[in-house]
Amino acid sequence: MGNTVDDRATEHRARVSRRSVLTAGVLGVAGLAAATHTSAHTSYPTNRSMQEDTMSTTMSTPAPNSPAPTSQPTVVLVHGAFAESGSWNGVIRLLQGQGYTAVAAANPLRSIAGDSAFVSSIVSSVKGPVILVGHSYGGAIITGAAAGNDNVKALVFVSAFAPEEGEQLADLTGKFPGSTLTGTLASVPLSDGSNDLYIRQDAYYQQFEADVPAAQAALDAATQRPIRDFAFTEPTGPATWKTIPSWFAFADQDKNIPVAVHRYMAQRANAREAVEVKGGSHSFAVVQPGIVANLIFKAAAYIAQPR
Repeated sequence: MGNTVDDRATEHRARVSRRSVLTAGVLGVAGLAAATHTSAHTSYPTNRSMQEDTMSTTMSTPAPNSPAPTSQPTVVLVHGAFAESGSWNGVIRLLQGQGYTAVAAANPLRSIAGDSAFVSSIVSSVKGPVILVGHSYGGAIITGAAAGNDNVKALVFVSAFAPEEGEQLADLTGKFPGSTLTGTLASVPLSDGSNDLYIRQDAYYQQFEADVPAAQAALDAATQRPIRDFAFTEPTGPATWKTIPSWFAFADQDKNIPVAVHRYMAQRANAREAVEVKGGSHSFAVVQPGIVANLIFKAAAYIAQPR
């Protein structure tokens, strides 16, 4: 993918249409922190015939006493747009507390092809099994990065995109109404004709982290990293969730990716489990990292079973 990224950028930019405005509203922030909160959420197995009345409401709790399996996987976490790798700190503390090795990749946020190649290089350097975890745009990146890396044994999507091959994130998020991200974005022109996109700091709290303490959201708004707009118009890579088991967690008050889109993606992927957080924002894991850690522990236990 190395030398072809710029060529592909030129090719895809020529295909940008009126959907390019919508594409700016498809991503969110990885914003995760340490606090673990108790809150109602819904957990259910997914399949294409799932009905609402099959859901059971449970309570989220701090990560259980789940020591890492003997053949311990490495957990590689990939943040989304408008965040940085330290945003996974809350989840990582819980993983390290149970003996897991975690790596928070510094997602470049330049293009789907280039970002996937970058994360793929991290994965290929790991000796042993890997669990890939992605938030928002990071979900598209872990989906592509898993291709060709046989050591990736599980995918965990946290308020994240799980696209079909060739699918544009704008098309995916537009399947159902509800995203209000586009109107909160500010852009900075780049020398190559593309733009870096940021969330306006005055809009960050209400749009991305409405269930996070305001002081923490202000810090996250100030430390966010921009994403290049070209990343929104690229067709996505191989849909590795078709062959790699997956787990999903998302919130019903997500203003960036509508909850109906999350449900659709989890069902389409035939996820092993999907957790829907009641009243949570796109960044629910800032105050509830235990939900994410618990799914990672479940994924680790699943892949440790002999087959």
